[in-house]
Amino acid sequence: MTTALPRFYPVLDSADWIARALNAGARLLQLRVKDRPDAELRDEIRRSLALAKKHGAALVINDYWQIAIDEGADWLHLGQEDLDTADLKAIRRAGLRLGVSTHDHFELDRALALEPDYVALGPVYPTILKQMKWHEQGLDRVSEWKRLIGDIPLCAIGGLSIERAPGVIEAGADLLAAVTDITLNTDPDARLRDWLEVCK
Repeated sequence: MTTALPRFYPVLDSADWIARALNAGARLLQLRVKDRPDAELRDEIRRSLALAKKHGAALVINDYWQIAIDEGADWLHLGQEDLDTADLKAIRRAGLRLGVSTHDHFELDRALALEPDYVALGPVYPTILKQMKWHEQGLDRVSEWKRLIGDIPLCAIGGLSIERAPGVIEAGADLLAAVTDITLNTDPDARLRDWLEVCK
């Protein structure tokens, strides 16, 4: 079971963003690329993995489990829809560490049956990242999830910001996933450094 993961967990959509976060000091990152041709996807994943390796960081590949296996990734993140189509036996054979998204108790039970290396809960706060059928979970749900999963790292995602981070940590989150609070910031590099400071 993986327990000692860096608390700050930026989720980014390109190798260029991965490079910026690594240069700022992030050591656990997710590459989440959507709606790109296969060749571009592979290139982004390959470049990002090389960057992470150079910095001694852990890079989590979102969704594309076959490319993650092909490119020698160590980490994979799957949403509930991804679980429907992913070859979980092949993922385990490849030795990939696995994070799984959850939004309700049914999904949490499904995730825990896979013995994941972390469980994600979201959206903790309203998010502009994508349209979701799930309303905000709130800090009480973060605390409940942590009680239910025990030693498994809990990742909070959705609407997180520097200002909200201390409350999310206090509620029980082990990992804080930030997306638009970084990428839409007027000074993303400074924001990355601020995140690293608040997540010490």
